Amino acid sequence: MAGTPRVLRAMNDRAALDLLLEHGPLSRTRIGKLTGLSKPTASQLLARLEAAGLVIATGTDTDTDGPGDSGSGAGRPGPNAQLYAVDPTAAYAAGLDVTPERVLAAVADITGRTVGEHAVPTPGRRPAEPVARQVAAALDGAVKAAGLVRSDVRRLVIGTPGAFDPTTGRLRYASHLPGWHSPALLDDIAAALPMPVEYENDVNLVALAEQRLGAAKGHDDFVLLWNEGGIGAAVVLGGRLHRGFTGGAGEVGFLPVPGVPLVRHVTKANSGGFQELAGSQVIPRLARELGITPVPDGPYAEVAADLVGRAADVNSGPHRRLLATYATSVATGLASLVSVLDPELIVLSGSALTSGGEPLRALIQAELGELAASRPRLVLGDVLERPVLRGALESSLATTRDEVFDTLTLR
Repeated sequence: MAGTPRVLRAMNDRAALDLLLEHGPLSRTRIGKLTGLSKPTASQLLARLEAAGLVIATGTDTDTDGPGDSGSGAGRPGPNAQLYAVDPTAAYAAGLDVTPERVLAAVADITGRTVGEHAVPTPGRRPAEPVARQVAAALDGAVKAAGLVRSDVRRLVIGTPGAFDPTTGRLRYASHLPGWHSPALLDDIAAALPMPVEYENDVNLVALAEQRLGAAKGHDDFVLLWNEGGIGAAVVLGGRLHRGFTGGAGEVGFLPVPGVPLVRHVTKANSGGFQELAGSQVIPRLARELGITPVPDGPYAEVAADLVGRAADVNSGPHRRLLATYATSVATGLASLVSVLDPELIVLSGSALTSGGEPLRALIQAELGELAASRPRLVLGDVLERPVLRGALESSLATTRDEVFDTLTLR
């Protein structure tokens, strides 16, 4: 087949680029060993990638990449070997994390390093300016902070609560996000930004971040349970996100559970049984009922994280009872998910869960063992700093790399 050599070269190019992303700067010899390519072939590959603007020489390191690497067994060190790395300026991608309070944007270079961030506050129930303008302002602020211009960014992934219905293009399951429900919103954003824009549920993006960088790395079947401003879940099956027919897979805050009244018209109420049983807003009330003081004022997520963290540190008396009650509430909802999905792993994420650390994780694991037939392993999430934004960047970078690293299209 005439195209086979070109295809094989492109495959080797991509393998080398992925190794450079994973390991950092590597010598020609090391790339050859990791890919199984001969030294001459590895040299040709690096020259090709350097000419394409995808790889740069970054310095030297002592290596057996010369006369000393003769196979004679003399053990003499070789000369300083040239090191190569992915050129971070080869391309840039962006991500947005949207909450009712702000739109947070970040730009990353092709290696994944964040090079610019910017937040646009969005207080109040009615947005002061159109959402498309907020998105553009956040992105432009991050681009400026990175020392770039907007046209340098190849792609944007936006993470929001809820999901955009693929049949209507309208945001569902997130009535608390002001300004984001216009039927013309996606068209308005597309008109405002000269780049491909994708939309993803915020909890799905946290799961993606954990799958690429954190506790779920190497796992193809897992559930991520998120509890911060609200409860949500992400389902990964066969290594891929399961979004459902309308994008609503994982909207477990609406899940009817025992222990709280049955909520009807849940989309209008923007809540349901599991949210009322184990959401972050429950923790301050539970702490007061148990006589725990002080209970600080502030956003539910921050107060819940503070109280759960303090309870995990003390882990006795009323603090122990708070953790145990909370663990039972969380496990009650998880039991339904486990009975349907039977996942290999459950990742606990969001500050109202991760702040409880190992004491809370162990209690939830024990309770789930009593309530569910199968017993998946529970772990705490590893991506703790802006996980939604990190997931948006990882999603944006994945597609960008597929485009930029495809040397088969190079002439």
